Amino acid sequence: MKIAVFSSKAYDKSFLTEANKKYKHELVFFEPHLNALTAKLAAEFPGVCVFVNDLLNREVVSNLSRQGAKLIALRCAGYNNVDLPAAKELGLTVVRVPAYSPYGVAEHAVTLILALNRKICRAYNRIRDSNFSIEGLLGFEIHGKTFGVMGTGKIGTILSRIMQGFGCKVLAYDAQVNTECVAMGVEYVSKERLYAQSDIISLHLPLMKETHHIINLEALAQMKNGVMLINTSRGGLIDSLCLVDGLKSGKIGYLGLDVYEEEESLFFEDLSGQVIQDDILARLLSFPNVIITSHQAFFTKTALENIADTTLSNITDFEKDSLKPENVVK
Repeated sequence: MKIAVFSSKAYDKSFLTEANKKYKHELVFFEPHLNALTAKLAAEFPGVCVFVNDLLNREVVSNLSRQGAKLIALRCAGYNNVDLPAAKELGLTVVRVPAYSPYGVAEHAVTLILALNRKICRAYNRIRDSNFSIEGLLGFEIHGKTFGVMGTGKIGTILSRIMQGFGCKVLAYDAQVNTECVAMGVEYVSKERLYAQSDIISLHLPLMKETHHIINLEALAQMKNGVMLINTSRGGLIDSLCLVDGLKSGKIGYLGLDVYEEEESLFFEDLSGQVIQDDILARLLSFPNVIITSHQAFFTKTALENIADTTLSNITDFEKDSLKPENVVK
């Protein structure tokens, strides 16, 4: 099947090309994001392969359909960037990779927690300048703290187990109770109680209407002063406007972000020679108790192998009309 692959980086090309030795699809790689301006690149392609910052609104989906597309293959788990009603109306099948790096994402969340707590970035820079003072590097022991996990799918469950290993009490908030978490001793509570009692809060919810800006000024007001907030899920879970005020007031004592609400034109790109035009992001980067990574929590060899294999398998299964139900977005 001839597939237009958008948002293609060198690593995408490498892993997809290697995996395609088994599937033998015709992959054509495009570096730009898919949007209303670039959709014409997919003319006469029966399928497109896209990533998290490609924009598939009604206009784009309509253009793809008119050009002959029948399949949208997401090489990610989230699908908030796709107008699903429009795709359904136009007869386009949308498939995804439901789980490719749950351990990698959970481990990255722990990395942010430890780096923020023990001020590893600041310590590293000091030592590089031959400054061996430890003034200002005071951390806290994670053992005995209360850890709040919002979202207990595969990633949230793995992270809960890791944090229990540190000796944390784990509180969870989710619309659906995960029996595996209950068996582990995780306590499900209301989000209000989670906010009020947690020393560290980590977000692992999908982005949808119900979860958009679930962290806002009202939510922050209910949290402990000095709370640590971690987001390795989707940027839209947090109202970015409240973060600067939260940091300035001390309500947020530590902030670790691997995703950002307006990351589409920023993340995955080298903008080192430019002035960042996003005022909120620029302000966040000025705080010493903030660590931001560029949507790299998923970025492991295992994940890229799994993404490539499942994506190409989805395309093959679409051709054979034998798609796995869990991989189809409805």
